Amino acid sequence: MKPTRLIVALAAAAAAQAAIAQQPTLYLGSYGGSTEKLFKEKIIPAFEAKHGVKVVYVAGNSTDTLAKLQAQKAKQELDVVLLDDGPMQQAVQFGFCDAVKPEAYAPLYPLARLSDKSVAVGVVATGLAYNVEAFKKAGLAKPDSWELLTNKQFKQKVAIPPISNTYGLQTLIMFAKLRQGGEKAIEPGFKAMTGEVAPNVLAWEPSPGKMTELFQNGDITLAVWGSGRVQALKDTGFPVEFVYPKEGALALMIAGCPVVQSDVPQQSQALLQYLLTPEVQALLADGQGWGPVNKATQLAPAVAGKVPYGEAQVGKLIPTDWTVVNEKRGEWTNRWNRSVER
Repeated sequence: MKPTRLIVALAAAAAAQAAIAQQPTLYLGSYGGSTEKLFKEKIIPAFEAKHGVKVVYVAGNSTDTLAKLQAQKAKQELDVVLLDDGPMQQAVQFGFCDAVKPEAYAPLYPLARLSDKSVAVGVVATGLAYNVEAFKKAGLAKPDSWELLTNKQFKQKVAIPPISNTYGLQTLIMFAKLRQGGEKAIEPGFKAMTGEVAPNVLAWEPSPGKMTELFQNGDITLAVWGSGRVQALKDTGFPVEFVYPKEGALALMIAGCPVVQSDVPQQSQALLQYLLTPEVQALLADGQGWGPVNKATQLAPAVAGKVPYGEAQVGKLIPTDWTVVNEKRGEWTNRWNRSVER
């Protein structure tokens, strides 16, 4: 190589290295597993290219990520976090979240607007799951009501996650609502769970893997579960269906917030707004089973049938009052362990 060309090449390499060194870095705290894979392969690269930022994905469940925020409160390292809506409410209460710019809210369903400092980027439904073949063999109609969990016909054929799991917690809240109570009046829920539902429950199962086994082994025919979990089991070929009960299914939202003290605040806001675009919402629906919260999202029929989608489903999901729940959850958990799962 001629000296002049060598000098030009070295200068170009130096410039490229300088550009990389100056490129801002955004740290995203979010779920591991398939969520991390989808983000790294299909979501993050396009965002990085458009905004000139390097995104570092920090994997962990909601509890892990919330713990990181607490441990780093003197100087936050994360810039954006995705959490289940319950832990997100705690993150907001603890002062870890910055305000979400209003433009992110424009095209969303109302339930996605969690607060001025957090926004849902996806939603799954908590409802009923049932073994289609077992119901058909027994001559039973498709379940359509939460009240079926109290039917003695299903004694020891039901599984419900415990109160430490959102599905179990929301079951308690739903029965409180069905008995003229709610988050602020939980007593009717405990009475129903203890006296009417618990006798039918074979297992209070938090593990998705073990819940799957209970269905596959024929130990249970009915369960409380999330729409995404049911779809994952159905995709294996097992004859299971998710049901939106006539009294309503509950919303479990995947929420995002920009973290305070970020050194890339503009890019953090941009990432949240990017996750709410119809194109990314469609990717999250197809790849993760997260129902779109952006009203403008268009899904292929095969995908639309797998997630909460459209006003008829998303618009009717019942939100949880996490402000009340997070304050009372410890007390409720102790009572649940003493009375419901005794």
